[in-house]
This record gives sequence, C-alpha cells and structure tokens, in this order.
Amino acid sequence: MKKILLTAMFIAMGIVSHSQSLGYQDLALLFSQNQQQGTARFTAMGGAFGALGGDVSALNINPAGLSVFNQSVLTGTFNSRSTETASLYYGSGLTTQNEFINLSQLGAVLVFDSSYTSDWNKFALGFNYRVTNDFNGNFSASGNSGVATFTEFPLDQNATPIQYTNAENQFFNNRYNGELSELSVGFSAVHQNKLFVGVGLNFADLNFSQQATLNERNRDANGNSLEARLYQENFTTGVGFSANFGFIYKAHKNFRFGLSYQTPTWFSEMFEESNIVNNDGYFGDTQITVSNDNNIYDNLVGIALPVQSLFYRLRTPGKLTASAALIVGKFGLISVDYSNRFFNGMRLSLDDFTAENQFFQNELRNTNNLNIGTEWRFDRFSIRGGYMYAQSPDRLAIDSDDLKSYSAGIGYNFGNFRLDFSYSDSNQTSVYNFYPGFNVNSANLTTNNQFFTGSVTINL
Repeated sequence: MKKILLTAMFIAMGIVSHSQSLGYQDLALLFSQNQQQGTARFTAMGGAFGALGGDVSALNINPAGLSVFNQSVLTGTFNSRSTETASLYYGSGLTTQNEFINLSQLGAVLVFDSSYTSDWNKFALGFNYRVTNDFNGNFSASGNSGVATFTEFPLDQNATPIQYTNAENQFFNNRYNGELSELSVGFSAVHQNKLFVGVGLNFADLNFSQQATLNERNRDANGNSLEARLYQENFTTGVGFSANFGFIYKAHKNFRFGLSYQTPTWFSEMFEESNIVNNDGYFGDTQITVSNDNNIYDNLVGIALPVQSLFYRLRTPGKLTASAALIVGKFGLISVDYSNRFFNGMRLSLDDFTAENQFFQNELRNTNNLNIGTEWRFDRFSIRGGYMYAQSPDRLAIDSDDLKSYSAGIGYNFGNFRLDFSYSDSNQTSVYNFYPGFNVNSANLTTNNQFFTGSVTINL
C-alpha cells in the first residue's frame, strides 16, 4: 500500500510543503504571520501608526509613539471575524464559512510629566496584550483527480490482491485551532518636544492544533469499492521573545517621520506532539473498508495510540519600518508605513532542519509591506479609512497571493472615554497540496476575512 502524506495548513501564504506531513517550513511561516489586529482606531487606519503614536497598539510597531499620549489611558477591544474559504479541486468547488469572536486587545499607557529637566519633558510606560494570529477555522476540498493512492485492501487474502485503481472521489477536511498572543511592555520619552524615542519587550505565547482528514473512494475492475480514511493531528505549543525600538521626529508641527526595528521572535521552547508515526505503513490513523469483504482494517486495533514528540526552536523574520505622517491641525491626518520583513533570516534548530532552512534561503524572499491610514475629526466625531498590503514571501507567488485589506471606522469622544468601531475586509489566494509526492494538482483556495472591531478607551 502506498503511504499517503498530507501537507501542513498554510492558507495565509499559499506555500506548498514538499517534505513530511505538517511540514515544519509551513508551520514556521504560519507562526511568523501577524494579522495586524489591534484597537478599532488602529485597524480602521490600516495599522499605519509608525510615525503617529497616540494609540496603545502602536507599541508593537514603534514604541516611541507611547509618549505622544497627553494623558494615561486604558483600552480594551473585542474582535469579530467572519472567514469564507472557497476551494476548487479538479473542477469541483466547496465553500466553508466560520464565525469567531474574542477579546483581541487589552492595554494601558501611563504618562508622566517630568519636572526635573526641560530637555526630557515627558515619559510614558505602556502595556499591551494582543492576539497577533487567530488560527481558528477549517476548510474542505472535494473532487476527483483520477489518481488512486489507496489501491489495496490490507486484509485481502487472495494470492493476487485485488487492485482498486479506478479513482472516484477524494475529500479533504482541515481544521485548526489556537492562537498566537503577545504581551508587550514599552518605555518612551520625549526630548525637547521633538524627538520621541522608545523601546519595547514582547513575550509571545503559542498554542496551535491541526486535525486533517483525507477520505478516498476507489473501485476495482468489477465495480467493487474501497473506502479509505486517513486522520492526522498535530499539537504545538511554544513561548518566544522579541524586542523593538524606534524613534519619531517632529520635523514640523504638521509633519513627523519615524523609523523602527522589530527583532525576530526567538521561540526557544517549541513542543510538538502528533500521530504522524509509521504504523503498519501508514503515517496516521487509518481505516479501510471494501464492499466485497465484511472486515474492517484499522491500524489502531489492539495497540496504544502512536504519538511522536519533538522539541525545537524557531526564529521568525525581523522587520524594519519607515513611517511618515502629515497632521492637518486638529482636523485630520494622513499616515504611511513602509516595512520590509526578512524572511531569509528564518531558522529552525535543535534537530536536523537542513532542508527546511535551505527552503527559507532558496524559496522565500524578503517582503515589502505598505500601510496607509487617514482620520478626519468633526468636533467629537471621527471618521477613518485605511489600506494594507502585505507581499507573499513565496518567490513564485502570483499577485493574488499577496494580502490586500481595506478598512474603515468611526469614533466618538465623550470626554472621559471614547468608543471606536472599525470594519476591514481582506482577500487572498493560496494553494494546498494534500497529495505531495503524487502527480496530483493542489487545491486552489480563495480566502476572504471580514473583521468587525469595537474598542473602549478610558482616560485615567
């Protein structure tokens, strides 16, 4: 019986694994993604806050922006996500929809005016918890490639086993859960009310699981059918650390620019458990039945559930961001961030990851990313808009594999507190190859994410 291997889930970037099931290069890329979620004001303006500051979510881009605040604040955010994933596999389409809601951000900024020196006249300390990547979701693909991979019944007693080589259907379902969250602490100070400098420390916590099921139906020359089911699962946890630092310079009361750098996140303790163990020739829990035999083959019958464990380390890409903002008095602003992420610097270690690290070097590129945001105020009421573009790190990616997001929002300042709301929509294509090693095309995926975000900010 031929062994069936599945690739890892990686909708966001559309990278296909060419190694083992749930390939580590795919997981490394997945764990390197950032959904750019934050406060409702932050998301409404496309996350373009590198030179603006004045929002607790800006801590994760440029911590210098903390001291832009004029007073201490506390902000909490709820996030609702609607995801639609459409698959196309050999002319057959399926659409899967998911709805999720969570507390995506909670943070505070404490502002201190200095009476000791006229040069450094303000300091700020910031704390922010955020969900950087929400993995929850699933998708399915179904069709007929014409290629049969389960071609024999393991309990066949015939001298010449019956061959079930006429493919009828393949159905694949992929479910994933968990999140990557980050707790950040930042410090910022202002020099002569022109130069804002800051540094931040970020502590990441990862919980991820994937459950993938492949069902295949084939027939022999006499019309007898074979039904096969392969189930694979993976559970990964990890903790990581990163730092970021930067500055904002107020060149004019109406114009400021900034520069910041975020180090890679070093995940020093990654732990994985999976059932992808060679058990009777199959890498995963396998059941096979045929219409011309009452027996059921199950490779778990009479044995303990096989599990393999692995400890490893991961270094994600660093990021350099250049920013500029035009302030139109008290009426409005326009802000732009340009960043470059260094995917060539990704590394896996503590095991033999030669092929994966070579993949990062040869198949990935450093990416260009653009964030644009604007805000206009009418007394206590504000309207906002934004655009975000994130280039795919895959050297062979097509234009639709790049992430493009549009956003809009409103806010109202009640004096002692503020309410903000935002809506964003993003689209992206990718491929998923659940038959690597066989002459079978990948499933084409189109993913649409819609976010509705609400924040409350209280003056302290």
